[in-house]
Amino acid sequence: NSRRSIRACALCPCSAYDVVMILGRQRQALTDLRIVAEAQQASEPPYQFTEIHLHYIATGRNLDPAKVERAIHLSEDKYCSVAATIKGVATLTHSYEVHQEA
Repeated sequence: NSRRSIRACALCPCSAYDVVMILGRQRQALTDLRIVAEAQQASEPPYQFTEIHLHYIATGRNLDPAKVERAIHLSEDKYCSVAATIKGVATLTHSYEVHQEA
């Protein structure tokens, strides 16, 4: 198995959209959201992903870390169709950090 960073995959923008929309509905002042993805793939064709880890970096003013975490869970467990599809094939994990702006 190889481990590599994914620069672009359908999972990141799908989940990012959900997280931004959820935090907006919660009136959180999100100013930036980045997602760094790392994945492990099978060594034989079709090189399917076996593990994917998303690291969310949320920046904003007075962001509530609990709301950020909840938005991520809602995206991955309920709203993101890409996550729902991937979970049947690969293990999906995540972590996050919140940066506060003045």
